[in-house]
Amino acid sequence: MSASVDTECEKCRCHSKDKHPAILYTLLSQNLRPGSARQRCLCQQRRTVCLRTPHLTCQAASDVLLRTISFVKNVAAFHLLPREDQLLLLDGCWVPLFLLGLVQGMVTFEVVEAPAPSMLKKILLNGQSKGQEPEGTQPTLAAVQRLQWCLNSFWRLDLSPNEYTYLRGAILFNPDIPGLRAPLYIESLQREAQRALQELLHPEDQGRFSRILRVTSSLRSVPAALVTDLFFRPIIGDADMGELLVEMLVEVPGWPQGPWLPLAR
Repeated sequence: MSASVDTECEKCRCHSKDKHPAILYTLLSQNLRPGSARQRCLCQQRRTVCLRTPHLTCQAASDVLLRTISFVKNVAAFHLLPREDQLLLLDGCWVPLFLLGLVQGMVTFEVVEAPAPSMLKKILLNGQSKGQEPEGTQPTLAAVQRLQWCLNSFWRLDLSPNEYTYLRGAILFNPDIPGLRAPLYIESLQREAQRALQELLHPEDQGRFSRILRVTSSLRSVPAALVTDLFFRPIIGDADMGELLVEMLVEVPGWPQGPWLPLAR
């Protein structure tokens, strides 16, 4: 997998016109550990990025999301839950389930530096009052690199198809999501999925089970906004991702009548 940014090295934005480091950059640099002279410029990490080939990557991401929702709908125990719990689990678990699908599907992607907004757009945005931020945010290079680290960590585990299946169940049935009406039942389902996963492993390789759970926790830390803005915002625009997921839960196995239908086909 690759999420490297393809951009020419420009004049550092942390420096002023006279090429002396800006005060903020100097203060931040003092907190860097010794020996980190090779660390990338902080402003480069904050640069916004977008997909290099959105027409291809968003297509692949849409396919993965469809398979993810199809998996959820095909889990018999999921249908036994109250409707409210189904929606809470979907909202709380779709990101790690989707990312796991990217890993299993070996979906690769690259990002490039996002084009700078036009002068007119800057003027219009500067005229907005506080609390009126535009819908969606452009992912930063640092956020995408953290995401890539999570995906690569999972990729190195080289899970089997059965391991993927049981791990999906353990991720889906998360009893720690606030507001659940049947948390004890959901917890029992998670334990069952984890036990089935553990039984697949050889007794002498139980350390692998701990590694799988540890890396899984990193997927849960990836913000839904990052995944939405990077992989789906180019298709759905300002549409609400949560509402689209609910539509997909109802419409699968067919595609939902949503704004990404032309591309996903």
